[in-house]
Parts: sequence; structure tokens; C-alpha cells
Amino acid sequence: MLIFMVEAIITNKRSVRDPEGETIHKFLVLRRGYNSVKGIRTGKYLLFNVEASNPDDALSKVKEICEKLRIYNPVVHDIEVRLRA
Repeated sequence: MLIFMVEAIITNKRSVRDPEGETIHKFLVLRRGYNSVKGIRTGKYLLFNVEASNPDDALSKVKEICEKLRIYNPVVHDIEVRLRA
């Protein structure tokens, strides 16, 4: 068995407002003159150290954990699960 580092990135779906991202964009970034930034979305980042026989098993395990334990709400959130390089 090997240890794999698996990232889970949870963000609001595009159709869902992101008040935190909007606040950072409007009151920090734009006020400092970074007008080329047209939007910011916030989210959550989780890093799992998973013991598995191969990368696909590690990814599957993290996806299962996130879904079964309701770490995110699939109605309002998107999730990206990937191996950390």
C-alpha cells in the first residue's frame, strides 16, 4: 500500500452567489487598483493522506467520503477531487 495526497476543492456552483468572493473582489482587490480582476470565487480546500493500492482507489475513496459524509452539499457546491502533484 502507498500513501497518496488527494485534494478536494469545494466551491459554490456558478448559479449560486458567493458573498465572500464578492466582498474580497469589491472591497480589497478593486480598491487597490487591480481592475483587470473581473471576479473572485471562494471555496474550501481539503488535503487527504490516503493509503491505497493505486491512485484511482485513493481518488474513489475521497469522493466516497465527501459524498457519504456530506462534506459538501451537491445542490449548491461543486467539488473537484484530484491527486496532489
